Amino acid sequence: MKGTGNGKFSPQVTTSRGMIVQILYNLEGKPEVTGKSKFTDVSSGQWFSDPVIWASENQIVKGYSDGTFLPNRPISRQEMAAILYRYAKYKEYDTSAWGDLSVFPDLNELNQDYAAEPMYWAVGTQLITGMGGKLNPKGNATRAQAATILMRFHQSNP
Repeated sequence: MKGTGNGKFSPQVTTSRGMIVQILYNLEGKPEVTGKSKFTDVSSGQWFSDPVIWASENQIVKGYSDGTFLPNRPISRQEMAAILYRYAKYKEYDTSAWGDLSVFPDLNELNQDYAAEPMYWAVGTQLITGMGGKLNPKGNATRAQAATILMRFHQSNP
């Protein structure tokens, strides 16, 4: 992760969906992208264009039902878990860990359609450990939280 300019990291600023994809794209060495975006809000020439196209082509990200990706939208904790889970599968890492989500009183807020399995995995691998005893799946991930989760991801998958 890079800073936000002027020697600052801005740990409390929310992380966007595009930022997370950019980080993963950077980790992969910025591979060449030859395809086009399938998302209506990701046109060529934007800072997130190649990363989003790469991640989409490799089944790491999915968009919304209206055909958008919303790269500038703050990423929720459950979205981050889903993206990292798909990235781990892309890298052929072990994704069999399974955490106990029943200990979180806000488990019912988790989107069962796309985020349940990734969140069980993220808790099972200690990538996500909760916030004040809650899972907070719809809460936005700050840059500090994203950095911590990514550090844990890297440490568990050297």
